[in-house]
Amino acid sequence: MKKLLSIVLALVMLASVFAFAEGGKDYSGYTIRIYSNSNSGERVPWLVEQAKEAGFTISIDGNDVISGDTQAIQKANENKDGDILFGLNETRWGQLLKGQYENLSIIDWTPSWAEDVGDFKYDGKAYGLVIQNVLMLYRNDEYGTKGEELHFQHWADIVNAGYTWYRQGKVGGTTNANINNSMLYAFTDPESPAGGISIEGWKTLWAYCAGGIFTGDSYGFDPLNRGDVQIGTFYSSSLSGKIDAADIDSDHPLKGYLEPENWNLVEIDDGTYYIAEYIGILDRAGRTEEETEAVKAFAEWFGSAEVQAAWADEFNSYPCNTVAARESYGDVVPAIYQIKNFSLNIVEGTDMTYAEYVGAHSAEWTNIMTNLGFYWKDQNAPAEPDWDNLDWATLTQAK
Repeated sequence: MKKLLSIVLALVMLASVFAFAEGGKDYSGYTIRIYSNSNSGERVPWLVEQAKEAGFTISIDGNDVISGDTQAIQKANENKDGDILFGLNETRWGQLLKGQYENLSIIDWTPSWAEDVGDFKYDGKAYGLVIQNVLMLYRNDEYGTKGEELHFQHWADIVNAGYTWYRQGKVGGTTNANINNSMLYAFTDPESPAGGISIEGWKTLWAYCAGGIFTGDSYGFDPLNRGDVQIGTFYSSSLSGKIDAADIDSDHPLKGYLEPENWNLVEIDDGTYYIAEYIGILDRAGRTEEETEAVKAFAEWFGSAEVQAAWADEFNSYPCNTVAARESYGDVVPAIYQIKNFSLNIVEGTDMTYAEYVGAHSAEWTNIMTNLGFYWKDQNAPAEPDWDNLDWATLTQAK
């Protein structure tokens, strides 16, 4: 349904984008350097072309060069040549705005559409583009639960579900991190030496890895679509497009997006881990006022309702910009964006939201998983750690 609607709306929305360019100034003389983790193979050429039509010249690496939010922000910090940073999430933006990256700072900027993104903004600094969350899906047909509805209290309850599930094969990556954030949510313990997560939490995450099936796929949609597993995890922005094309790679594909036919979302009492992807303007040394004007104009253009609606239509995402959301989706909010959001819940024993807590501990979590060997690339699980005799002070540090 979403795909059919996109075909009808595409020309209208792109015409609006081009109309903006026709009435605007040509800024193409300055090459705007962009760092982003929202840079999959199809996104980069689309954005380069649309920006060119709108009077901008941009430079952005694809995910074959920069993969994930960690690489994006680290490369921007190392290279010191960036004009725009977009993508990432509240965890990274919180770290950035608190000065964690010594070579990166965001200039003051308020776009004309600032009030259209609701709470997805750091006033005067960065503004939301795309709402993103991670999902736990299951088949309810003969390749899945055979009609049984799945209801968990926590994401980590998957390890006791009695069904097969897909797990990732590496520690890094934005979506992988968000899946781990969801799995660890029920185990926060500010007093724990294990990165603020109880030992039981790490045992459970190990059980998730040891009991899961890894087939080398990118995330959990494809093995679920083939019927290799009964439960899979995926990210929201590409789900409708994957379902539209589900029959290409499967003889018994998943069907239905707004009205699922042979699959459903696992009902999880906690909810899910939402993030938003934001855009901000980097303070680049040596950039002239005229060049900065070009950068601001690009950010204004890219976050506008017209462009964000076109982006949403092209890449099956859901805009933070409410005007863009109405243009792309009408009055229908897909069920995957109606799930309760626990990223903004306050972590007991702290004054931090869970998103802030993740930001404070994410490096420790990555180090723990890397040092202990989580997410091996085959079905041969290594020996489980001796949980009672681990040196967490060392494990929370990089190798």
